[in-house]
Amino acid sequence: MANPRQLRNSIFGLSLGAATAALAIAFLLIVVAPQPVQAQTFNVLHTFTGAQDGGNPYAGVTMDKAGNLYGTASSGGAANYGTVYKLTHKGSGWTLNSLYSFAGGSDGAFPQARVIFGPNGILYGTTRGGGAGYGTVFNLRPKPTACLTALCPWTETVLYSFKGTDGDGPLGDVLFDQAGNIYGTTGAGGSYDSGTVYELKPSGSGWTESVLFSFNFVDGVAPSSGVLFDNAGNLDGTTEGGGSGYLGTVFQLVPSNGGWTNYILYSFQNGNDGGYPGAGLIFDQSGNLYGATSTGGTGGGGTVFKLTPYGSSYSLVYSFTGGFVCGPGTLVMDGAGNLYGTTYCDGANNLGSVFKLTPSSGNNWTYTSLHDFTGGSDGGSPISNVVFDTSGNLYGTASAGGSQGLGVVWEITP
Repeated sequence: MANPRQLRNSIFGLSLGAATAALAIAFLLIVVAPQPVQAQTFNVLHTFTGAQDGGNPYAGVTMDKAGNLYGTASSGGAANYGTVYKLTHKGSGWTLNSLYSFAGGSDGAFPQARVIFGPNGILYGTTRGGGAGYGTVFNLRPKPTACLTALCPWTETVLYSFKGTDGDGPLGDVLFDQAGNIYGTTGAGGSYDSGTVYELKPSGSGWTESVLFSFNFVDGVAPSSGVLFDNAGNLDGTTEGGGSGYLGTVFQLVPSNGGWTNYILYSFQNGNDGGYPGAGLIFDQSGNLYGATSTGGTGGGGTVFKLTPYGSSYSLVYSFTGGFVCGPGTLVMDGAGNLYGTTYCDGANNLGSVFKLTPSSGNNWTYTSLHDFTGGSDGGSPISNVVFDTSGNLYGTASAGGSQGLGVVWEITP
């Protein structure tokens, strides 16, 4: 059975099969905006052309302290294997610089996760292909000498190339712990070809990889969206399939006797509770987990769900319409407890939306559409997470649409 991410990739025409990471653990627990979004204006910051700038940005963007945006495009670039880009705010507009174009060989190919800043201020990310053939973990840094041209490519270093037996096709964001170790997931590969959770530790001048857990379908399959730490040092995440209901799981890896033990916090059962949770997880300030499923729910188009601490209680926050694998990507929560995200094919035009969910009386939530994509110049089919700047502006990407049909980077201003 194909998992939702594989089905989405088939839709997008890819040829492969298959919380900005914090500088401190506390930042991973909640993404806070200064104010909830109220009235809003939608703006396209960049339209991808498939040339040096790349095309089809499946992942969202990461923001530095100066308000510059960094992201990946899964196609385009010099060799059509994808790019890493930077958007700089200049005056009333934005300028895109391509930081790196993947060549499709040992350097990697087809990045589909965000790049994030590590503790040393360097960008880190993953590619779904290339390397030894099963994807890579890489970093990017500016060249040590001053740039004298308009094009200033950065230097890429591959930290690890997956071999299949230890993982295949990393898709989610990487995560750092306070010691500088890297954690992530692969959507396939491992002992049972159902995906892995891995760790990379600095070792001399290189990195050493360890598989913390290999999924076997019974306990989940395709953990495609990365992991995050809870306050106890456990790693929490989702699998897009498997589990007792065959519709995916929320899992927790607990350190145990020098290894890690997997506990299933929730296994999706009947579709009414959602199915195929392709999005990652976030915590609120009370330790509740929030996530999203690609399909299912009472509206059939995916769900947002909540799990109280230790998975003791599941509740359906919201159910979307729009059909199979239409549901949200990874969510963001503001300081008032509102949730924000994107859907792939929900919305007024069935081409995706940016939405806000506001808690109201009891366990009810109110849905507000911040933008319904048309598939035209505004873009369409977003899968990305969203991020806030300090003024409450919201940023993300759409994987398709735009004047070239290859996606856009967008902004919503209050």
